[in-house]
Amino acid sequence: MSFVPFLKSEICYYMGMGNIRIKELVDMMVKSYGEYADIIKINTNNQLNKSVIIDILEKLRCLLFPGYFGKKNLNSDSIEYYAGDLLEGVIFNLTRQIAFAIQRWEAFDICKDGNFDKAEELCFAFLEKLSVIREYLDADVEAAFDGDPAAESKDEIISSYPGLYAIMVSRLAHELHLLSVPLIPRIMTEHAHSLTGIDIHPGASIGRYFFIDHGTGVVIGETTIIGDYVKLYQGVTLGALSTRGGRLLKNAKRHPTIENHVTIYSGASILGGETVIKEGVVVGSNAFITSSVPEKTKVSVKNPELQYRREHEPCQPVYEENWYYTI
Repeated sequence: MSFVPFLKSEICYYMGMGNIRIKELVDMMVKSYGEYADIIKINTNNQLNKSVIIDILEKLRCLLFPGYFGKKNLNSDSIEYYAGDLLEGVIFNLTRQIAFAIQRWEAFDICKDGNFDKAEELCFAFLEKLSVIREYLDADVEAAFDGDPAAESKDEIISSYPGLYAIMVSRLAHELHLLSVPLIPRIMTEHAHSLTGIDIHPGASIGRYFFIDHGTGVVIGETTIIGDYVKLYQGVTLGALSTRGGRLLKNAKRHPTIENHVTIYSGASILGGETVIKEGVVVGSNAFITSSVPEKTKVSVKNPELQYRREHEPCQPVYEENWYYTI
């Protein structure tokens, strides 16, 4: 390929034309900013920082699972200082992020002492729940180890299982949600969603000894209530029957209640705020449930008909024994 250099006059011409086109693009964008003001944020200081919130999550994970994440080789002499250092960082950053969040929702002036006072109060109220969250997470790790024959150790579960990470973030975000902290809980759970494929709304209430196996595609809606000793597989949806009402459905019970000792296999959808899956139920793969199920029931989809055909031979239907689950 031959290279023909531009003359100086040509360079000046094309640069001038480029500047004109750039100015046209800038004018077009500025006009758009005026027309669609709901998706622009300017002349606003002290905004929420998603990167800071994600860093707070990582520090909280280090506090909840010391020695697994963050500083290694901890010992009984250093653990107190380590926890103190992490907590100081979380308190400083989380208080500021909460203050920014409530400023947006409640029109507080960020310069007023009351704004930071309220944010600090919410921050400490949240952090006081960490020991309870650790208690729940300990049971969640046990549930994963007991429920997954592929798990070699609890170390493997804590270090690598996406389901446990999503549950951890959900439990943290849920406590902030209960304190009516806006936006931050959703940023946390959507970060976990992006990493794991597991979408748990921070409003969902989840009991002890909870296990999500594999996890990808799991959706748990805002008003879902999950009891103790519940196990979900990939692709499970605990959703609403319809969202056509839009904002009118806000604060309504739209998602199901799952009672204790329930197992829900892959691809099942359980929908509706009045739907209650009673204790001891097993829901098979690909089931579609919109009404309550009595206790100790097995719900299965009718067996599909499989057909096998060799070349130049007619199809032969094959009838399998009845099944109600798929892993």
